[in-house]
Amino acid sequence: MAGPLSHIRVLDLSRVLAAPWTGQNLADLGAEVIKVERPFKGDDSRAFGPPWLKDAEGKDTSESAYFACANRGKKSITVNLADPEGQRVVRELAAKCDVLLENYKPGDLARYRLGYDDLKGVNPRLVYCSVTGFGHSGPYRDRPGYDFMIQGMGGLMSVTGERDDLPGGGPQKAGIPIADVMTGMYATIAVCAALAHRAETGVGQHLDLALLDCQVAVLANQGANYLATGVSPRRLGNAHPNIVPYQTFKTADGDVILACGNDNLFRKFCEVAQCQHLATDVRFGTNGNRVENRVELTEILDSIFRTRSTRDWTATLEAAGVPNGPINTLEQVFREPQAVARGLKIEIPHPLAGKVALIRSPMRFSETTLEHNVPPPLLGEHTDEILRGLLGRSEDDIAQLRADGAV
Repeated sequence: MAGPLSHIRVLDLSRVLAAPWTGQNLADLGAEVIKVERPFKGDDSRAFGPPWLKDAEGKDTSESAYFACANRGKKSITVNLADPEGQRVVRELAAKCDVLLENYKPGDLARYRLGYDDLKGVNPRLVYCSVTGFGHSGPYRDRPGYDFMIQGMGGLMSVTGERDDLPGGGPQKAGIPIADVMTGMYATIAVCAALAHRAETGVGQHLDLALLDCQVAVLANQGANYLATGVSPRRLGNAHPNIVPYQTFKTADGDVILACGNDNLFRKFCEVAQCQHLATDVRFGTNGNRVENRVELTEILDSIFRTRSTRDWTATLEAAGVPNGPINTLEQVFREPQAVARGLKIEIPHPLAGKVALIRSPMRFSETTLEHNVPPPLLGEHTDEILRGLLGRSEDDIAQLRADGAV
């Protein structure tokens, strides 16, 4: 069967990552996603290389891996939004779509009569999703927002990184653009919720997603810890603020992650590590006591873990049912038997690269199987197809639009 959103058409006016991530999620779920790009240059992320996709001979193509990560399953049409005829094309497309995604500064699209108030008159059922750095209200609404700065402003970097008093201490950003990705995920949820509401009411609406809002929202337990105490959490490196031991340890030849999420698991660990006395020590018998005495316990466990290899520890802990794991490189990730069994790496035919390797969507459905068979599009690859097939433009009309620089 087709994906659960196979009845939905999306007009994606966004670029780079946060909102395009939303568009890719919707495409993975079966929606038809039409990506509107600038003529000649396209999405900014097309230039975010190297690395570039490789062709069959191992040579670089003109397609960036960055663009490929967020745009599979989409069709690309090039439109000049500064041209009145280009604006008309977008309005015609919006009239035939269920969802519109955009990440322009507040008010920018309204200058082209493509804002929400303009297009809801064209299509009252349209779900219009805006993704910006700071939202469409508040004193920062007109400021540009980028993932790195939002990780800092939104508090993530204050709780990420090694302790200040240790070598390498200080604030760190996450290794991926997590503010962008999580905003894309929240936007996906919001779009699906708005579509469900429209199914009941027949009315679309405007969605206002901000990177800063989403970054603060995903502070989760750290945010709750602050609100409960009024004390800003400090950086703990790989340690957990509320659970001990839940961290990395150096082994004889590497590192291992130990995740004792409750007292029973800590007792199991102590049996495996032959340090049963720790489980009955008043300082360490309960998680609350272990959190209060984390420095002393960590020093003891450090010396224990260094006596055996990572492979030895992971095998022994796994056999005892104690959650643990290695710290994999990405090469090791895709070699993990579980990752192979779940098919996390996929390959899709690509017009320039022959095939492109991507990461499968983690969403799995029993009745509406997701298919990944449409590669990230070449710039403007589907312009004629969309103008002709969806908008009913003639070959002469399309030629004139090109001659005028509208597409």
